[in-house]
Amino acid sequence: MPRVWLRIELPRDSLVKYSLDHPDDEFRMLASHRTEDSLRVVVDAETPDPKTLIQVLDTAPEVRSYEVLQTNQQGVLLQIETAEHEPRVAARTTGMLPQYPMVLRNGWQTIETVTSWERLSNLKAEFEERDVSFEILSISQSVEVTDLLTARQWEVLTEAITRGYYDTPRGCSLTELADALEVNPSAVSGVLHRAEEQIIKSFAAEAKQIDSPNSLD
Repeated sequence: MPRVWLRIELPRDSLVKYSLDHPDDEFRMLASHRTEDSLRVVVDAETPDPKTLIQVLDTAPEVRSYEVLQTNQQGVLLQIETAEHEPRVAARTTGMLPQYPMVLRNGWQTIETVTSWERLSNLKAEFEERDVSFEILSISQSVEVTDLLTARQWEVLTEAITRGYYDTPRGCSLTELADALEVNPSAVSGVLHRAEEQIIKSFAAEAKQIDSPNSLD
């Protein structure tokens, strides 16, 4: 499944406006919970002026309530209860589950998630329908090793690892491995070579980020 990093321009509520006015400050959304008619969010605000931020929250029309959980020299930890904004509704509608923390800086929220191509395509459509500005920063494809190999390749590879064939120094020879599997050494060598080829090629492909997958065109 693809791992996606994207940036979303959030509606200009009081916190987002504060972020735009203080572009060097960073706001990390550590957790969130939907209530019956609002959204409760834990925000770690890295700002040199937490008093001004709290004053903004005091008069913010969309903020139902807030609680200061902790303050330190780097900023303030807050729990804010507010209205759920359109980008989050779009993400929830498509079943996208973002990973925390989500970072807000200069009016844009950066999100990382692992999802399916279908849900990613649906999210793009939802954003466009709701007029949400967004940018896909990168996509990398995650592939399960067990999906790459046949049952026989996985069986032979597991036996090879268990018996120390890939250890340094080796715990068993190719001949000993073949004897354990009750086949000839050339057959074992062929199965292992094909399995290794699939794993190495998949690893190399996953290490290279995919910038513009065809499925999102």
